[in-house]
Amino acid sequence: MNIDWTHFTPGSALAGGLLIGLSAAWLILFDGRILGAAGVLGGLLPPRAGDWAWRASLLAGLVASPLATRFFFEPARPAIEANAAMLVAGGLLVGLGTRFANGCTSGHGVCGIARLSPRSLVATAGFMVSGFFTVFIIRHVVA
Repeated sequence: MNIDWTHFTPGSALAGGLLIGLSAAWLILFDGRILGAAGVLGGLLPPRAGDWAWRASLLAGLVASPLATRFFFEPARPAIEANAAMLVAGGLLVGLGTRFANGCTSGHGVCGIARLSPRSLVATAGFMVSGFFTVFIIRHVVA
């Protein structure tokens, strides 16, 4: 294994992990809601009275936080080695997977595992195996 020390950012990764954990704990302890980004986004349409504002606020925070982080950390420049069609296909497949799994990595992987949910343990294992399999196929079979 070879670590790219130029883009190794443990400080920002630790801060991000702490903020995600704090946000997930806050939402479940004070509102009784699970922090699952796919479920939060999916709950915006159709809008329900009294439910839309917190969902829109949470999603606005998800968009604004990387912008605010630039003031505290030097952002790593990601290298995306995929064309637009692959990115769109990947996004659609992730969206389809979250529908089949009834949640995403934040809902199952962060909140569900913390609650020792068997369904979330299976879903997270499925996410991981699918990711490993996809990377293997793309890097060693297709390329």
